Amino acid sequence: MLKITSQIGIPDAEIEISAIRAQGAGGQNVNKVSSAIHLRFDIRASSLPAICKQRLLRLKDRRLSKDGVIIIKAQQYRSQEMNREEALQRLRSMIQEALSRPKKRIPTKPTRASRERRLERKIKHGRTKALRARVY
Repeated sequence: MLKITSQIGIPDAEIEISAIRAQGAGGQNVNKVSSAIHLRFDIRASSLPAICKQRLLRLKDRRLSKDGVIIIKAQQYRSQEMNREEALQRLRSMIQEALSRPKKRIPTKPTRASRERRLERKIKHGRTKALRARVY
């Protein structure tokens, strides 16, 4: 069971983890040992709350496929167990991010002083450009 919060957890059956060979440098060990972890998590088929599923599916993340499956590949460590923990931690943080309610933006108006400063900058910039003009 992967604990997300005190109330929310994901059963191990909903997370598909497979070991694959890591890419990149590492000598003979890379060719022999399957130490990288490939994690797949189907959002739609999960037991997460509906609002969490909606927010996860709306994320603009390259790890999220069109089918609603989160795919995480962890190969930072030489140890398969450490890569497994890394992949599960990334999944946990992604779901925790989706659980947090986005802060509502309160529209504000520029102050009088900032409007005046903006106009002063525009006038000054216009004068600078006027000085560059060709004299006939």
